[in-house]
Parts: sequence; structure tokens; C-alpha cells
Amino acid sequence: MRLKTSLVAGAVVGAVMLAGCGSGDSNTASTPTGDAAAATQGTAALTIAKPDGALATESNNPWVGDSSGLKLGYINAILEPLGVVNLIDPTKPTQPWLASDIAWADDYKSVVLTARDGVKWNDGQAFSAADIGFTFDLFMKHKELDTAALGLKAVKVEGNKVTLTFANSMYVKQDKVLHKQIVPKHVWEKVADPAKEVNLKPVGTGPYTLSQFSTQSVELTARNDYWGGTPAVPKLYYVSYNDNTALTTALANGDADWAQAFIPNVKSAYVDKDAEHNVYWAANGLGIDAMFVNTTTKPFNDVAFRKAINMVVDREKHMAIAREGGVPALTSVTGLPTPVGDSYIASAYQGQNYSVDVEGAKKVLTDAGYTYSGDKLLDKEGAPVTFTLQVPQGWNDYVTGISLIADEVKALGVEAAVKTPDADTWWAAKGKGDFQAILHWTDTGATPYDLYSDIMDGRFLKPAGKEADFNFGRFDSPEATAALNAYANATSDDARKTALDTVQKVFVEQVPAMPVGTRPFIGSYNTRNYVGWPGEQDPYAPADPTQPSAVLILTKLKPAS
Repeated sequence: MRLKTSLVAGAVVGAVMLAGCGSGDSNTASTPTGDAAAATQGTAALTIAKPDGALATESNNPWVGDSSGLKLGYINAILEPLGVVNLIDPTKPTQPWLASDIAWADDYKSVVLTARDGVKWNDGQAFSAADIGFTFDLFMKHKELDTAALGLKAVKVEGNKVTLTFANSMYVKQDKVLHKQIVPKHVWEKVADPAKEVNLKPVGTGPYTLSQFSTQSVELTARNDYWGGTPAVPKLYYVSYNDNTALTTALANGDADWAQAFIPNVKSAYVDKDAEHNVYWAANGLGIDAMFVNTTTKPFNDVAFRKAINMVVDREKHMAIAREGGVPALTSVTGLPTPVGDSYIASAYQGQNYSVDVEGAKKVLTDAGYTYSGDKLLDKEGAPVTFTLQVPQGWNDYVTGISLIADEVKALGVEAAVKTPDADTWWAAKGKGDFQAILHWTDTGATPYDLYSDIMDGRFLKPAGKEADFNFGRFDSPEATAALNAYANATSDDARKTALDTVQKVFVEQVPAMPVGTRPFIGSYNTRNYVGWPGEQDPYAPADPTQPSAVLILTKLKPAS
């Protein structure tokens, strides 16, 4: 069976920093590690799929989230990043790409990028440092394009080098900087409003060009003048199926070759259809699904109640039922997925894993002043304890997830109602803090910063009724906020470790949210025509065609013998 739901068990445990991207260090490479130049081109096309329904209109804007290029992921084969950060093993060195050398300052407030020689845009013009500088200048002039809030202060181009200077340390945002896809100055300097540009004839440095677009599929053709050599796959077809069921059928019968989608009953529905070639790999990154709770109102304004609920959530059951065994279970009490997060877990919490403890949870409650009337939990004022869980209708795994939690808290004498409003209603209530409990995700980054910041960082705090980007539960901890800021701006590994230890202590002891499950990078592919895919034995990148690292995969593929 080729069902893979974890990284290599022996993932490196060591320095907290990104190896090879350390202070004062630089990364240098002359060609992609895929050695595309030496690859023999195959004859079979590769069909890459998503379950998002028919495409309405074409847009190849690399910054607008609902553009067809970003939604299907084909922009990642046309435009390229400066470097590729391995988000499923951040201890690995960054792979230089359009920047042949990446040198961060000790404080990570600046980086010097060396433009790779010998690269051409697909319209024949030479790529240069001016293109890198122009792209980042766009983020300074058009703040709406800077979705990662990089806070650029200056861009300086000197010869083949570009120096980017930031207002704050980019230690926790190295991937956000380096994964920015570079656009050609000679094309985009003529665009009046880059946020609205549809870019129907995309010019890129990547290994493929856009050859045909329709609402049914998008065709890309391999370049024979690509700087890394001619890719092994001659044609790419990007297709969007109506739903997960249709996509799963296409994968199982071979109509689709590579996809990023959750597949229910993945073993029987897909893997076993061709156990020799079909692979499903869910590789943990540093992001999770969590139950965000409103810490400003009853019952979740009481840390004792939050602790008790956290003690009865069954993560193994969530993995097996809500996610149908298709993702790794979440185990560490720090909320960090393993093994990708192993090197970040504080010594105080090494080996401490979640387990269901109903009796222990009841003791936490009664010690805090809660009482029982029969089997019903009463709060300190003698009122029955209830709360409501909400996720949008149609989000089946999330609906199952909150239903499981509602059932689990009954063991404490708590009644939890499950509501499934439409997505727009839920989204508005989430941002304004108009909820008691919701299931939501955290961002995934190259460090644990995003996970913890999204849940408890004071920089996201907004009054009830005002839209919050994260920290939806309005958890207010100056200690956590200060530690997160210290971690992001530290200039040594020791300082980062000290700050992260504090972050985890607050997270574990005060339970600002309840981690429920992993949120891995999911990829399904087959090895019938091409090999060289990332996987458990070679986790060089997430097997997700919608990520900027997809270009690395495309240059590593070789025809199957």
C-alpha cells in the first residue's frame, strides 16, 4: 500500500533556525536539484486536478487569490520564486531558485539576493536583478499586493544583486519573502493597476508556457529553452472537477495524475485501485485545525473550563472519523504537528501527548468551583453549562469534527449545540467575535510562529464587532504577545528558544484554543509515467501542485522506466 500520512520518523531534531538560512549565511546553487537539463523528456502529459468546479474566467494574476492561475496552481509552472523553503521540514536548507545566492543579515531585517545568470523570460528577454527589484517595488507601491505584510522599507538594485530592507525581522517570514514569484519589469511596468490586471499572456521564467485556456481545462507546454533544461513532462493539463467525488473517480481511473484534495476513504477509493502506482501523501506542516473559543464570554472566559474541554477532545477519533484516516493525528500537547515540529517542542513538554481524561477534566472543574446536579454541569453561579459550535454547512469534515466534540463534552455534563450556517454568515461572525466556538485553521509557516500567533497574538486583537484577521477568540495575553514578538525579532538561537518556551507555556497552561487535528499538505499522484515525486522517503517538498514549490517537483520528475 502506498498510503503515506507522516514524514520520515527520523526528522532532524536540532537548531530552531532554518538550516542554511542562518544569520550571515548564504545559500548558493547553480541549477535546480531536479537536474532537468539531464532528464529525458517523456511522451505522456500530466493532468493536474482540483475539485473547485468549472472556471468562470481566466486570470493569471499572481497576487489575486481568486485568479484561475492561483486557484488551479498553474501559475507556479510559469512564474518562479526566489528560493524554495521546505515547509514540511524547515530544518533543510533553502533551495535557491531565481536567486542563486540568498544572504540574510544577522537580524533578518535585510537580505541580499543575487540574480541567477542565464535565465530568460519566455518572450526571449533576459531576466535580471532589475526584475526582482521591480517586483518588490510593486509591493511597496501597492500595499494590497503585499498580502504577507512584509513591511518593506527599501529596495536597492546594484548590478546583479538586490538588497531588500524590512521594518522588522523576517526570520518567521523567510518563506513569505522567498516564495514571492518574480514578474518581468518590461511587461508589468506598463500595467496601471497590478491588482486588477488579468495577465492573459503571462510572461514567466518557469519551465512551462500557457498554450490554451478554456473553462474545462488549461494547457501548458514545456519550454525547450528553460534555464534548468527541458522538463521531462511535455504537456500539463490543469482540470477542475465539480467536487471531491468526481475528482477521486478521475484519480482512481487514471484520468487525473496529480491533485491536491481531501479524499474520503482514500485507501479503498484511490490507493487500492492501483496499489503499485497510486500514492496519497499527507505531510505535516506547521499548521493545524483548532477549536477557536470566545475567551471574553461564558463559558470560555474561564481557563479551568477551557482546560477541561481540552482534556476530553479525542484527537485520534477526529483523525479516524472526521478526516477518515487521511491525515496524521495531532499528538503533542504543544499543538505542534510531528515530526515537523519536533525540534521546536520545549523540553518541558517533550514526550507529553494528548489523551482523553474525563475524570481528570471533572476534577479540574470541581476544583474551580463547578458543581453537578445529577449528570449536568453547573457553573459557579449554579447555571447549566452550555455552548454552541458552528461551522459552515457543506464543510463535511468540519461538521463531523464539531459533532464529535459536542458528543465528547457530554461526558462532562455539558450540552453543546451544533449549528451550520451558510459560509458568509459564519465568516462574518467569526471575524467579529460573534460566536462561542468554531473550528478553524491556522496558517502554515516555516516556523511555529504562525500557528501560535494566529491563535493568541495581541497584534490581531480587535473589540467585539470589529473584524479580526486572526485571534478570533480575543485571547488577551501581554505575556504571549511579548514572547511572540521576541521570537520573531531574536538574533540568536538561544533567544528564540527562550521566547518559544514562554509561548508554549502560555499555550499549554492557558488553552487559548483547543488544537484538534493536523492540517497537512495533501497530495495524490501516480508513478505510472513519471517518477521523482516527493514522498515519505524523500520529503523534499509538499506534494501539493498549488504551492510555489511545485516548480521544484516539475523539474525533478523523470520518465518511469
